[in-house]
Amino acid sequence: MNFLLWSLGGSVLILVFIFFILSTVFSRKVKQAGPDDVWQLVRDHAAEKRAALTVRLDGETVVNVNGDVSLPLASTIKIIVAVEYARQAAEGRIDPEERVTLQALERYYVPRTDGGAHAAWLGSVEKIGYGESVPLREVARGMIAYSSNANTDFLLALLGLEEINGVLALFGLDRHEPIYPLAGSLFVPVQLVHEHGGNRKQAIQALKRMSLSDYRQRATALHERFASSPPTKAEKKALYRLMSVPNQRIWSDRLARSTTEEYVSIMAKLNSRSLLPESVYSFLSPVLEQLMESPENREWLAHAGKKGGSTAFVRTEALYATTKDGRQLELALFADGLTMLDGARLSNGLNEFQLRLIRDEAFRNKVVEVFR
Repeated sequence: MNFLLWSLGGSVLILVFIFFILSTVFSRKVKQAGPDDVWQLVRDHAAEKRAALTVRLDGETVVNVNGDVSLPLASTIKIIVAVEYARQAAEGRIDPEERVTLQALERYYVPRTDGGAHAAWLGSVEKIGYGESVPLREVARGMIAYSSNANTDFLLALLGLEEINGVLALFGLDRHEPIYPLAGSLFVPVQLVHEHGGNRKQAIQALKRMSLSDYRQRATALHERFASSPPTKAEKKALYRLMSVPNQRIWSDRLARSTTEEYVSIMAKLNSRSLLPESVYSFLSPVLEQLMESPENREWLAHAGKKGGSTAFVRTEALYATTKDGRQLELALFADGLTMLDGARLSNGLNEFQLRLIRDEAFRNKVVEVFR
């Protein structure tokens, strides 16, 4: 018995040691990641069509790798929601100063599914001292700055899915898949488990066979239910039991898709302010251009906005910027099927990659040459 205990203890120590070594290597590689890692990852995944990058500089497309390949957008779709929020605010259909209770947002909040985004946003509004309600503009701001899914779903209900998807036609996007609710989509497998008498295996097989149209309809119906009857504790527990990596991949693969070419076209229209009425930007800029809150950025940028998104497998980013000397940059980068390490490296190097594209001519020329 003593020998058995010693053997088990030794095995645990070995596993802990291996985990420590792997964690140290992982952490070192992530910390060392820089702007070169970004274009290298795109290049490495380009042949399999798992990564796409489109870059426009001063109206000219200088990089376009898999620009016509549809990939999952993750939270980058929130740009579209922000545009519709600003349009309705400019038209007087909604009031950005109207108070929204935190309880109303809680109906769409699903803990453990958003990387702590909503909790972080709640912490920020608590510091401001808003109390139990916040202005609608702060809900929109939290959707972009913190990527709160709960705030997004609240806005989907308030603004209307049809109106939000109408923005896709306004921007001339014919390859962009329809936007649909986030929390509702999470609970589609839970609904299927119930329909299959608690048999999770049968439910997942039914999910895999389900058409995307049916999936969206179910997600939307659940979203509409949550407005008055949010997910129960039992439903959340059932969801957590279904959150294996393979099942997360099914959810991630069914997210709305578009192309980097389309998102660069959106960024170009926002950057040049050529499509929307000027009145819209008084509401859109405080939400989408939070980069301009930095005094350092205001020293060299006239305006700039961006939004990224991620799942366990996906990393996306869309950005526009105009410098004070008149240079304009629009960028969209989408990647899917990433390992945890690749996703972390991409995230760690992306900000510097964007900065150097617009400010460092030698780096920009290098990237353009790599993908020529």
